[in-house]
Amino acid sequence: MSNILKNNYLRFLILAGRRLASTQSNVNIGDRMKILNDNKQYKKALELFDEFNEKTIDKCSNWIIIQALKACTQICDVQRGLKIHNLISSRLKQDPYVLPSLIHFYMQCGDMNRAQLLFDTSTKKTLPMYGAMMKGYIKNNLPKKVIDLFNEIKDPDRVIIILLFNACAQLGTTEELNLIKRILSNIPESLFLEPTLSSPLIHVFMKCGDVTSAKSLFDRSTKKTISICGDVTCAQLLFNKSAKKTLPMYGAMMKGYIKNNSAKKAIDLFKEIKDPDEIAITLVCNACAQLATEKELNLLRTISSKIPNSFYSNPYVLTSLIDGFMRCGDVTCAQLLFNKSTKKTLPMYGALMTGLIVNDQEEEAIDIFNEIRLDELHRENHRDKKINLLSEMKSDGLESNITIYLCLIKALAKLGMLEKAESFVQQIPTSFLTDHRIQNALIHMWGKVGSVDEAKRIFEKISQPNHIAWTAMINSYGLNGMGIEAMKLFHQMPKEFINDLTYTCILNSCSHSGLVDEARSIFNSIEAKTVITVTTMIDCLSRAAAFEEAQQLIEQFEHNHAPALPIYMALLSGARNAKNSKLAQEVVDRMQKLFPDLKSSLLPASILLANVYASSGDIEKATDIKIKLNKSGGKKQIGITMTDIDGKLWKFRAHDQSHPYSAEIYEQVDRMSKEVIKHGHKYDASWIVRPMYADETIETLLCGHSERLAMAAHFIHDRKPKRIQLTKNLRICGDCHRVTKLIALIYQCEIVVRDANRIHHFHLNGQCSCQDYF
Repeated sequence: MSNILKNNYLRFLILAGRRLASTQSNVNIGDRMKILNDNKQYKKALELFDEFNEKTIDKCSNWIIIQALKACTQICDVQRGLKIHNLISSRLKQDPYVLPSLIHFYMQCGDMNRAQLLFDTSTKKTLPMYGAMMKGYIKNNLPKKVIDLFNEIKDPDRVIIILLFNACAQLGTTEELNLIKRILSNIPESLFLEPTLSSPLIHVFMKCGDVTSAKSLFDRSTKKTISICGDVTCAQLLFNKSAKKTLPMYGAMMKGYIKNNSAKKAIDLFKEIKDPDEIAITLVCNACAQLATEKELNLLRTISSKIPNSFYSNPYVLTSLIDGFMRCGDVTCAQLLFNKSTKKTLPMYGALMTGLIVNDQEEEAIDIFNEIRLDELHRENHRDKKINLLSEMKSDGLESNITIYLCLIKALAKLGMLEKAESFVQQIPTSFLTDHRIQNALIHMWGKVGSVDEAKRIFEKISQPNHIAWTAMINSYGLNGMGIEAMKLFHQMPKEFINDLTYTCILNSCSHSGLVDEARSIFNSIEAKTVITVTTMIDCLSRAAAFEEAQQLIEQFEHNHAPALPIYMALLSGARNAKNSKLAQEVVDRMQKLFPDLKSSLLPASILLANVYASSGDIEKATDIKIKLNKSGGKKQIGITMTDIDGKLWKFRAHDQSHPYSAEIYEQVDRMSKEVIKHGHKYDASWIVRPMYADETIETLLCGHSERLAMAAHFIHDRKPKRIQLTKNLRICGDCHRVTKLIALIYQCEIVVRDANRIHHFHLNGQCSCQDYF
């Protein structure tokens, strides 16, 4: 469809340019520039323009000016375009042919003010000028303005109508659907049944939710093409009837399947292709990334080994391969591909960073960001050889740049270290800090690193926060044990912004703050209750030991819905908190009956059950469960606590002896133990979940927990630290929670611990933000 617009627009420009070419040499230069532009050699086209017209711009033909502006538009060379504008400004009022190209240049380069000024001051507005403005509004996500412009036009042509369809599709509401139907009532049926109009028309019908009209139009179309299909079924029928299937047809079908979450069908189609091109390879990688199983990983490995070497120079293919491998969990293959690339683009860096974050390697993702920075510095010192990476980004727009910073912020959020976050956020250019996506990500990140004040500062700076900003701020309050603040903000949130994720965040906030009545009230107001909202409500009730009510809610939900494993896991976690082994066993038995095929998902349930038995004093039963798990190949997730000491990340496992300072760390652990005992602490054996060895005691076993080793490491590096921050991948045990409160009090040190469920702020008065409700 975009090709139709380009061809129509180019036809007008060619006609206008050649008609007004002043000399044969002018036409030749213009034609040479067009050939260069067609071959994407935009800089060479501008070099030719400079060479020929540097001193004779006033004699320069419109054809040449149009080609020069086209080259400036394609490489977003705003300065060169401005220079051309200044040189030809005196002739613009009498020249209706160059003006559309100039408007198009400004619109596509994001300078809507100059484009608008040119359009508004023109006394004779032509259809190409309207088209340039409308296309620019669509690119800049202002479809309403497109409709306003359309209403000014008396006799729109095909290009204008197609642009209107695109704008209406962007909005996709009943109002736009009615507008389309009014327009169609004034257009001969023979016109809108042509492929050039029927394809975007079917698209807009589908976007506005009128499947019946889309299907009817498709059935009446006399010349059906793959691009006309408004739904997968129609496209499939047309594809199957085609005697000669071309690569573009395969590509169109594969893209449609991926978009409609039918990745397996896209892969099946790919297997029919004898000699796939780069587009087909890129699409099958995207399909594999969507499914991300062992089967797709093996397919990716086969594809990677067979594709021609020339494909590896295509950044789109490489980016999709890297993303596919990462999503399927093969970080090594993805990194090897990345390292083999001779020209690393920012989307490739972004795919690598995203993949590392997905695979719980956020520290490595941050290292990749540092690599981009180092590469940038290197290039600045070798300007004659290479372009600065970030400068290269600016010529392509801000999207790649923003993607990299969003990946960085996501990695910092997952890492959970305040000082690291502060250090890296300072490196984000001020101009990006006003982008709503960056602001939303930062609210989430500050909440995840325990800095609610900073999250609130950003939220309050946004003049019109969207639903993501509201939800991120509510979640930040909830994570940090500020349930009442989360409730206040939720009630201030515009109702039209509230969605399933918002309900989940506010119910989770209530759950972690013990606001059960408030959670009930919100939950009862939800019209369409989903698995995730029910799961969160079950979690809230189970934390409050309201097990009977929780089980009744599950029964009610399953009257109209299939059983869901997360709901039962929430109930089981509550049983673990209450050390209720009878309920825990009943829940696990029911899960094994309901979900017999989800063996990997049932593993955490069995581990929780074993822990419930252990905490209830039945170590023998707990050991039996773990022996069975080991025999079946099941592996428990290893608990790791991470902390930042002097800018370096330290990781600890329980009873870790691998650190160079292990001897000093354990000496400090012993000193800490003596101090907490002096302050009345008694070690709680119910948090021991395995049999003790002969040389172990309750004290030594619990003192070997990873968070205590991490705290001790801080004290041996700085005898009087003011703040300690820890991130733990599992839930903090009750004994560690009590000990950490005492350590904060004794050593007068604020301690922040983010565990698998929430963030605990241990204050200098020996209290925790969770009020012991966790």
